[in-house]
Amino acid sequence: GRNRFCMFDIEHDQRLRSHQETLSRIEQALHDEEFRLHYQPKVDLRKGRVVGAEALIRWQHPERGLLSPAEFLLPLGEHQLLVEIGDWAIRTALQQLETWRAKGIHLPVSVNVAGRHLLHDGFTTRLAAHLAAHPDVPPSDLELEILETAALEDIAHVSRIIGECRKLGVELALDDFGTGYSSLLYLKRLSAKTLKIDQSFVRDMLDTSEGIDALRGIMGLANAFKRKVVAEGLEFVEQGIVLLRLGCDVVQGYAIARPMPAAEIPGWIAAYRPDP
Repeated sequence: GRNRFCMFDIEHDQRLRSHQETLSRIEQALHDEEFRLHYQPKVDLRKGRVVGAEALIRWQHPERGLLSPAEFLLPLGEHQLLVEIGDWAIRTALQQLETWRAKGIHLPVSVNVAGRHLLHDGFTTRLAAHLAAHPDVPPSDLELEILETAALEDIAHVSRIIGECRKLGVELALDDFGTGYSSLLYLKRLSAKTLKIDQSFVRDMLDTSEGIDALRGIMGLANAFKRKVVAEGLEFVEQGIVLLRLGCDVVQGYAIARPMPAAEIPGWIAAYRPDP
């Protein structure tokens, strides 16, 4: 242009091109049905029974094998693809619930929902359509998990959506609880039925007294606001014993089972025996 110039940044251009290629490949994976849901069981330690499962997305990459969500969801940022992938996960989970019920397996499933997805226009309308497509599945068998930090971005909006979901029969859980502000005000305003204790608290509780105190505080909040609690990241029997003493009965983690393909769930449930 007249009397001006522009410096071309090769590295920036390469990063931008690489990011666009990544987005295109993820979009192709969704179109080509390369995504999978694996399921990690949740158990009630006190009752010694399986009470649900969390659906966790994986990418069955044709060249790189099975990829964790960190390898393909993080690059998306706030991209629209998060909404499409989230809708796919809900539809797939409902289809799996229908398949299991036909086999006599009644197993509630929770699905992670990104803040971008939850706050997207028409979320509850599409959720209602997904539920209507599977009339044999009780809406209460589906739970949606949203990160605590995402819920804080727009408490009023999230609270309204939670109310709309509850009218459809679907409850919400606050995931990674304790990693945000965990304030009394927003716990009062967000009527999420369940608090999921972040695995960092479970991991640290045997090492420091502060870890136990933090868990005791979370349990106190949950009891005060009449919320259910699920502890994530259980890896050792000793952790389970402490959680039971604190009043947290429902857990998930490698000490129980690793996430597994849907086809393995019926056999795992049949073989499950509580740890003595």
